[in-house]
Amino acid sequence: MAEINPNIEESWKQLLDKEFKSQYFVQIKTFLLEEKKKFTVFPPGSLIFSAFNNTPFDKVKVVIIGQDPYHGNGQANGLCFSVTDGIKKPPSLQNIFKELNSDLGINIPESGNLERWAKQGILLLNATLTVRANQAGSHQNKGWEIFTDAVIRIVSEKKEGVVFILWGSYAQAKEKLIDLSRHHVLKAPHPSPFSAFSGFFGCRHFSKTNELLRNMGKEEINWE
Repeated sequence: MAEINPNIEESWKQLLDKEFKSQYFVQIKTFLLEEKKKFTVFPPGSLIFSAFNNTPFDKVKVVIIGQDPYHGNGQANGLCFSVTDGIKKPPSLQNIFKELNSDLGINIPESGNLERWAKQGILLLNATLTVRANQAGSHQNKGWEIFTDAVIRIVSEKKEGVVFILWGSYAQAKEKLIDLSRHHVLKAPHPSPFSAFSGFFGCRHFSKTNELLRNMGKEEINWE
């Protein structure tokens, strides 16, 4: 699957070179090639590494961890919780914007495309980078999690003072990969309608993130 390697930003390509050459990554490629013969896979190949292409390694100051790409037609754009322009906002994303509104008074945007966050240094990382159309979780345990765990470890080891935002138990399980003496972790329930009312609403992670960045002398995120 020649398209996988070249589609990632240069600083990440170098840092993840060992992963790309590993046996498990060969298996991911083989798996995806077979899947694409029989099924539609999201996001499109050119967008699989969007999180990295929009946020070069030296720019990373915040990491938000998601689980799977959206599996509906045209939704996934390679950034966790984000959808392509013109696509209806899924419930979790609607709740993220509601919390943003109550936390910082920011108007709920028309578009659910979070590229504007990614460009400011927020790595919007799904644990699994692909999914079969209309089948949530269909590409879990195929090797992607090994790759994205390596990404979290690299950020933890090679950077200082990154704010990791972990929503829900799945993301919070990744805390063990993070050096808590060097980084900040914010945790809350998942923004999905099933759990948003049990503590996601009111978590104020957007203002807290900016406070942490400000205290470290880093530029705050414009969440608009």
